[in-house]
Amino acid sequence: MLKGLFADSSPITMLVMLVFTMLVCFLLFTFTGIMLAPLLFGVSVDDFVNGYNTCNSLNQMRYLQTLFSISIFIIPAFIAAYLFKSSGAVSYFGLQRAVSVKWFGATLLLMLMIVPFINLLVALNEMIVFPESLARLEQWLKDSEENIRQSTKLFLNVDNAGGVLFNIFMIAMLPAIGEELIFRGVLHNIFVKWYGNIHIAIIVTGFLFSAMHIQFYGFFPRWLLGVMFGYLMVWSGSIWLPIFAHFVNNALAVLAYFLIQKRTIPEEVETFGANWADIPVTVLATSICAGLLWIMYRKSQSFIKII
Repeated sequence: MLKGLFADSSPITMLVMLVFTMLVCFLLFTFTGIMLAPLLFGVSVDDFVNGYNTCNSLNQMRYLQTLFSISIFIIPAFIAAYLFKSSGAVSYFGLQRAVSVKWFGATLLLMLMIVPFINLLVALNEMIVFPESLARLEQWLKDSEENIRQSTKLFLNVDNAGGVLFNIFMIAMLPAIGEELIFRGVLHNIFVKWYGNIHIAIIVTGFLFSAMHIQFYGFFPRWLLGVMFGYLMVWSGSIWLPIFAHFVNNALAVLAYFLIQKRTIPEEVETFGANWADIPVTVLATSICAGLLWIMYRKSQSFIKII
């Protein structure tokens, strides 16, 4: 009965409905998750909320993070797709579109080759200095960045394969699916309808994708990735490719941190490409990325149709 109810609505109405759906799902599932805490963790609701149970606090954080990804991204995305298109979510997201294995192979190589350039952009982003009048804002951004970094380290600090696999599920798979469904799926379609231009929609959606992470000192490289994910979707005609690219990007970070902890690879890997000595490799890798993107562009019938 509600299928496609908002299909003919204005982009602003769709945007408001999406935000409302995300908020309701988040509140509902968070409340339900907290109510289930006594059963799952053997603690009272008060202790769970206040984090008194220190022996299980990390597991509780993982539980809440998993719940967050599902409730604010994945479920609202499918609800929005159901409301915004009469043919349903599969058609809305292009989930039925088969993508050649060659595209996935090219995307995997692309995500590997772009690492040095992304690290360089991160280093340049971190060099931005605010004027004296914005000193308080700058300090707040740095403090927020550090808090997020410390929280991420808590999740990543595992010493066995089981922990790594769960981190890949929580930090790589769930965000890749959920964030891509919301940003490259729902929001992209809303902004295409709003602006009537796919390129503007990709840029705006990439901007919002980066802003959502609330990490200014990684804002520009994340914006670039968001834009690239957008074009991967347009060129392939399916959301599976940006989901895969997003997953690879996050999974590489999880694996790299684990291997650094195990001293299997040097710590310098995290900043590879950002040092002067790495510039030749960064230039070469970036050139390969540009070549891969150009080939994808040329091979894409979807992209030709929108010119």
